[in-house]
Amino acid sequence: MSPHPHSVSRIEIATWILTGLALVCVLKLHLLPALLGGLLVYELVRGLAPFIRSRPSEAELAKVIVIALIAVLVVTALTGLIFGLLAFFRSEAGNLSSLLKWLAQILDDSRGRLPEWALPYVPDTADELGNAVSGWLRKNAGALQGLGQNVVRAIVHILIGMVIGGLLSLREAKSNIVHRPLAAALGERAERLSTSFRRVVFAQFRIATINTFFTGLYLGVALPLVGVELPLIKTMLLVTFVAGLLPVLGNLISNTVIVIVSLSHSVVIAASSLVYLMVIHKLEYFLNARIIGSRIQARAWELLIAMLVMEAAFGLVGLIAAPIYYAYLKNELAARELV
Repeated sequence: MSPHPHSVSRIEIATWILTGLALVCVLKLHLLPALLGGLLVYELVRGLAPFIRSRPSEAELAKVIVIALIAVLVVTALTGLIFGLLAFFRSEAGNLSSLLKWLAQILDDSRGRLPEWALPYVPDTADELGNAVSGWLRKNAGALQGLGQNVVRAIVHILIGMVIGGLLSLREAKSNIVHRPLAAALGERAERLSTSFRRVVFAQFRIATINTFFTGLYLGVALPLVGVELPLIKTMLLVTFVAGLLPVLGNLISNTVIVIVSLSHSVVIAASSLVYLMVIHKLEYFLNARIIGSRIQARAWELLIAMLVMEAAFGLVGLIAAPIYYAYLKNELAARELV
């Protein structure tokens, strides 16, 4: 007779405590990029090699070789993507410093076209905007440290995490592994965390893709049809996609960039851009609740509360980790039929 689903062993309690401490340490030690990189590679390898586990008769060495090759390809592709993005953002077309100066210049040149009530909210000069941004960065330096204040270290952590994820994926080729109780319970916690990551991140990737698609239709199709050609369309679309991978905060970043660039043409175009983006993101909230919420059995308000609490406790790093951590918590509670 199987144990009651609500019964909990001391080993499980110990692994819950260890897992909770580990997840907090990931945030405190700024290791979230490594964790996300490792989980991404692990899930991609598992998704690309589902046939390996369904063929127990094959030689274990052959399965290890196949999975190792897939892991190397995945890590290589992701590494190339990371450095490709870095190269783009350092190029003339995507340079973030140039983009910031361009946005500041647009605001400076557009003051005469803005209504009187909006002027107090717009910096008087481009230098004032730059000083405001610099002040905000200094004020939030601690919160931004784990997100990219030291970009090189974050990239190194991601690469190390991807290698670790590739090595862990080799375990998929091994069958009939017998673990002792503590290791088995920790493995169960890790499996549920990985599942929660897959549900949230891949769903967020779909949402960012859909958001970028509709933004591209507006910037690249709708506006040109009425004779409006905005600059930096490729950069804005890339910023929209990358920022769209961040819940809530990403929308604010991409919308601000698009509205300011639209202001370079006219106030009317900037207003229409703002309205269009607001409509898209209102629809996106429902899409977010449907895609992510249905995957982790959580409503939109639950995710928002989780993000609010995690941001207050750990800053912007907590905001990024909140959906994954909450999905994991919900997964553990659901496994015990408590929610």
